[in-house]
Amino acid sequence: MKKLIFLFLITLSTFARADEGMWLPLFIERLNYVDMQNQGLKLTAEEIYSINNASLKDAIIQFGNGCTGEIISSQGLVLTNHHCGYGAIQSHSTVEHDYLADGFWAKSFKEELPNEGLTARFLVRIEDVTKRILDGLNDKMTEAERVEKIAQLSKTITDEAEKGTGYQARVASFFRGNEFYLFVYEVFRDVRLVGAPPSSIGKFGADTDNWMWPRHTGDFAMFRVYAGPDGKPADYSVNNVPLKPRRHLAVSTSGVQKGDYAMIMGYPGSTDRYLTSWGVNQAINMGNPTIVNIRAKKLAIMREDMDANREISIKYASKYAGIANYWKYYIGQTRGLKRLKVYEEKQKIEADFAKWVNETPERKAKYGNVLSDFENSYNTSNEYILQRWYYIEAARGAEIMTLAQSFNALATELKTEKPSPEKLTRIKENLLKNSERHFKNYNLSTDIKLMTAMLQMYYDGVPVNQQPKEFRELVAKNKNDFSKIVASIYNTSMFTDKAKVDAFINNPDIKKLEKDPAYRLITTFTNQFTENQKAIKDATAKLERASRLFIAGLREMQPDRKFYPDANSTMRLTYGKVLDYYPADAVHYNYVTTMKGIMEKEDPSNWEFVVPQKLKDLYAAKDFGPWGENGEMPVCFLSTNDITGGNSGSPVLNANGELIGLAFDGNWEAMSGDIAFEPELQRTINVDIRYVLFIVDKYAGARNIIDELTLVNNSTAKARE
Repeated sequence: MKKLIFLFLITLSTFARADEGMWLPLFIERLNYVDMQNQGLKLTAEEIYSINNASLKDAIIQFGNGCTGEIISSQGLVLTNHHCGYGAIQSHSTVEHDYLADGFWAKSFKEELPNEGLTARFLVRIEDVTKRILDGLNDKMTEAERVEKIAQLSKTITDEAEKGTGYQARVASFFRGNEFYLFVYEVFRDVRLVGAPPSSIGKFGADTDNWMWPRHTGDFAMFRVYAGPDGKPADYSVNNVPLKPRRHLAVSTSGVQKGDYAMIMGYPGSTDRYLTSWGVNQAINMGNPTIVNIRAKKLAIMREDMDANREISIKYASKYAGIANYWKYYIGQTRGLKRLKVYEEKQKIEADFAKWVNETPERKAKYGNVLSDFENSYNTSNEYILQRWYYIEAARGAEIMTLAQSFNALATELKTEKPSPEKLTRIKENLLKNSERHFKNYNLSTDIKLMTAMLQMYYDGVPVNQQPKEFRELVAKNKNDFSKIVASIYNTSMFTDKAKVDAFINNPDIKKLEKDPAYRLITTFTNQFTENQKAIKDATAKLERASRLFIAGLREMQPDRKFYPDANSTMRLTYGKVLDYYPADAVHYNYVTTMKGIMEKEDPSNWEFVVPQKLKDLYAAKDFGPWGENGEMPVCFLSTNDITGGNSGSPVLNANGELIGLAFDGNWEAMSGDIAFEPELQRTINVDIRYVLFIVDKYAGARNIIDELTLVNNSTAKARE
C-alpha cells in the first residue's frame, strides 16, 4: 500500500454504513458505540479512548511521518509494515550487510539499530477548540485573512497546551474549516530497528501484487521505542532504556473467521470524500494521467540501473518503491473513478444540493453561489494544473534539483542585512545532515539520465506561456539537445560532489550559490511556478470558501446523518468485519490466503516472486509451529475497514481489542477510495498476525521477540459466542 488511498461517495442515506467512516475516537461513545456493540465489540468506549486511564489509543503510534505502528510489548516493541520501515532498513543496508535481501533480527537490545530522525508519536489527548477558533473569525474576512487568523489562534492554543509539558501540539481543521480540534502528543525520538524479514517475504509480489488480491506479502517490521532514564523522550543515547508504555496490545493467536468483528485504529493521511464532480473530472482527465506518465519514465530509468548493479539497487530501493506505489495508485484510481461512475454520482449529489438550496431565500443567500464558484474555480485551475504536476514531478524530478533547492533557506539568510550566526549554524547543520543522506543513496549517472528525461518532459508538457523564459532560451540556445544541457550543468555544478557541497556549507558564499547552474535552474523553475500560482490565487480562495460552505450545507441538509471528516493525519477508528468479495461477474475472492499461494506464485526468474529456500523447506515440512491452522499457514486476510494512506501498519483488532493483524494495502477494484467509498468492493488487505509470528519464530528463530509478547488464545471464539 505505502499509502492506502480511498474515496467516499457521499450517499444520501440517513446513516453511514458500519464499515464506512474514519471516526474521531473522542466521539466514539456519542456517535458509534451502540453500533459497534451491535457489530460485536466487547470493550467499553473508555477502554478504547481515555485521557484519564490507559486505553487502546495509548498503544497506537504515528510511526515516522507517514505510517502507523502499535506497541506490542511492555518494553516498547513496535510492529508496523515492512514498507513503512523500508527506508530505515535500507539505510543500514550495504552490499556486505544486505538487510533488504537477507533480513535483520536483533537477538538482544544491544544489537538494535538506531535511526536518526525516526520518531514515535503518542496521542495524549484531543480537545474540541472549534468555538475558540470560530469566535475569532467573521464572514467579512477574505480567505487569506481567515487563514492568517486561524494560524494566530491555533498558535495561541498550541502554545498553551505545550507550555511546561514537553509535549507537541497541533490544531487541525475538520470539514474544510467548519470544526477545529487540538491534538496533544508525546514524541519519542529514539526508535531502533529490531527485526525485518527479507524483502522476498516483506515485499513479496512487489509492484505486480501492489494493490492486488489475493496477496501473500509478509509486510511487517519491528522497532523499539527508547526513552531517557526518566522515561521521557530523549535524543539517541547509549544510556536510553526501552520505553515502559502505558498500554501495549495483547496478541491473539486464535485466527479470524468470516464475519468476525474487525477494528482498526491509526493515522490515515488524507482523503477528499467531499470532492465535487469538477474535481473528479480534473483528476481523471488531467492530473492523474500526467503523474502516471512522468513516474513511468522515472521508474524505467531507475529500474534499468538497479537491475544492472546491486549497489545501485540498494541505494534506490526506497526511492523506487515510493515512486512506484503512487504510479500504480493513480492508474488504479482513474480506472476506479471511471468504472464506478463517480463523476456521475457526484453530479447527482450536487443536483440534490442545488434543489435543497433553492427551497428557501435564506439558503440561497448563504449557499446560492457554491456550485457556480466550484465550476468557475475549476475552469481556471484546469488551465494551470499541468504546470503544477510537471513542476512537482519533472522539474524537481532529478535529485540534483531537490538538493540544490534545499539551499533556499541558506540563501535567504545570507541575503539579509545582518545574518544571524545562530540561525546560520542551525541551517548549516541541517544541510550537512541532508548532504550525508543524499550522497549515501546517490548515483550520478542515474541522476543524469533522470535530469535529461525530466527536462524534456517539462519542455514538451507545460504550456509555453507557463514555462520560464530563461529555460526556453536555454533549450533554443542548445538546439533542443537536452543531453548537452544536462552535461553542462553536471560538469560545472557543485551539487554533484559531496566534498564540494560540504565545503560550501562550511564556508557559504551567496554569489557562488546563485551562479551554480543547478541552483539557478531550479530557482528559475520555482519562480515561474510561483508566478503561475498567482494567476489562480483568486480561484483557489473561491474554491476553499465553496468547499467549506458545501460541507456545511450537506450537514445542514441531512441533520440526522452521522458525518465523519476527511482524513488529515490525526488518529481515527474504523470498524467493520472480516469478509470476502465478488470483484466481477462469476469471480469470487476468499477472505484469506495461505502459504500455498506463495508457492504457486514462486518464480525464481522474477525478483518480485523469489521464495527463500528456508521458507520453502518450512512449507514442505508443514513446520508451522503453533501458528498454523488445519495444516495450513494463513498469510493475509481481508476486512471491510475504511482506511487510507497513513493507515499502513495500523493494528487490526478483534472484539476484545486484541491484535489479529496489521493493515498494509487496499484492493484494486476500489482504488477510487479517497473520493468514493464502495461497500461491496472496498477491502483492506491485512497481514495475519499468525504469519508474523511464524516468520519471527520459525523462519528467523527470534524467540527473544516471541517471549516479549502477551499471547492470548480462544478470545476470538469467545467474542463470537
